[in-house]
Amino acid sequence: MIDDGAVPRVTPAGLLHRPRRLRQTAAMRRLVAEHRLHPAELVLPMFVREGATEPTQITSMPGVVQHTTDSLVAAAREAVAAGVGGLMLFGVPTHRDAIGSGATDPDGILNVALRAVRDAVGDDTVLMADLCLDEFTDHGHCGVLDAQGRVDNDATLGRYAEMALAQVGAGAHVVGLSGMMDGQVGWVRSALDEAGLTDAVVLAYAAKYASGFYGPFREAVESTLQGDRATYQQDPANATEALRELRLDLDEGADIVMVKPGLPYLDVLAAVAAESDVPVAAYQVSGEYAMIEAAAAHGWIDRERVMMEALTSLRRAGAQIILTYHAVEAARALSRPA
Repeated sequence: MIDDGAVPRVTPAGLLHRPRRLRQTAAMRRLVAEHRLHPAELVLPMFVREGATEPTQITSMPGVVQHTTDSLVAAAREAVAAGVGGLMLFGVPTHRDAIGSGATDPDGILNVALRAVRDAVGDDTVLMADLCLDEFTDHGHCGVLDAQGRVDNDATLGRYAEMALAQVGAGAHVVGLSGMMDGQVGWVRSALDEAGLTDAVVLAYAAKYASGFYGPFREAVESTLQGDRATYQQDPANATEALRELRLDLDEGADIVMVKPGLPYLDVLAAVAAESDVPVAAYQVSGEYAMIEAAAAHGWIDRERVMMEALTSLRRAGAQIILTYHAVEAARALSRPA
């Protein structure tokens, strides 16, 4: 007798493939995961302020501070202990001028900080230095200006070469060329090699976009920018241009290439990763960090879940190295027993 109330269990004809089989338990999902994050892939950007007597909270980046030299060293040791793969230092000077002289001064804040961190942690992590003039110029641009107030590409290259020598001399393993000047990689590589610093690594910001996501960073470095950087950073509408920039940087000797920002440019990141024969990095910039923190503070998202999902998306798109202000927290989360 047939029970009219029963729901017949019928296997649909031809339903041989059931992807859900591989999602049924946490252990199964871990086993078949295509991409994994590791603490060693994470780089922590850090700010150090000249003359600071105590760490100062950056209001638009909760949990991130402008460090004193002493607190920077302590935080660097903490990051190394957490397993973070690298540190990227940014300096905030008290004096700025037209050519950014503090960037090449051995006693300038960034070079002092590099020496202090390198003395403290040695080769236990990869120490990176932001190689750009914007934090050190009174006009806030990434290069020196000509008589018409425009960024002078070729004159800037000479300053970049001097910065590279100063930063590597102060202890940087890696110089991060973020200014988007034409020819910057080749110019810096030649200067380092001619000085016998052939082991210094050049990280090229191959695709750095003129983005609105940098807003909180401007607070972090106390930016004095007048105007915008649209004449040298990339147009957000362009993707093919990024591959041209990539090829030029590779031809000029880049050891690592980077896409910045991260999440809004996953398509560019994937395209760069498909073309590059050197490691690819992505920078989860201040605006990306601030959005996660702000939404979490309102209770709108699960903070740690979204943090890890965003970082995983960068890894999935092809980043082997990820610069993120969440680096220490993410490294600890990744190190917890499953």
